[in-house]
Amino acid sequence: MSVVFAWSLCLSVAVVLLSTIPLTLGRIKAGYSMKNMSAPRALFDELPDFGKRAVWCHQNCWESISIHAPACLLCLITLPDSNLSLTVAWIHPLFRFLYIWAYVFNIPIARGLIWASGVFTTLILYKEGITQLI
Repeated sequence: MSVVFAWSLCLSVAVVLLSTIPLTLGRIKAGYSMKNMSAPRALFDELPDFGKRAVWCHQNCWESISIHAPACLLCLITLPDSNLSLTVAWIHPLFRFLYIWAYVFNIPIARGLIWASGVFTTLILYKEGITQLI
């Protein structure tokens, strides 16, 4: 059972790493080269629109993992055994993966719903972990 929470954490980190793919494609499209290595953020204004969204999405992925990782660790320690906690642990990385594509392809309604669903799954993990402590 604890394997589910460990996998949720690992897959969520993998999604953060996957968010670098559209970011890299945006930089390549903007003409990123080795000479830009001294100031990579200066290239932001030259990025295509999807590249700018990819930057923002990547930043949001880091923010998300900073909230989800402690929830997974809490559940690894307390071992909640409800089907709800196991289900949301599995679907959180899926929501985050879908979030990347909704953000990069500029589908704001889907992006907002997917983001809220991902946050909701993390909140449920916190609730389930804290309930086990009490």
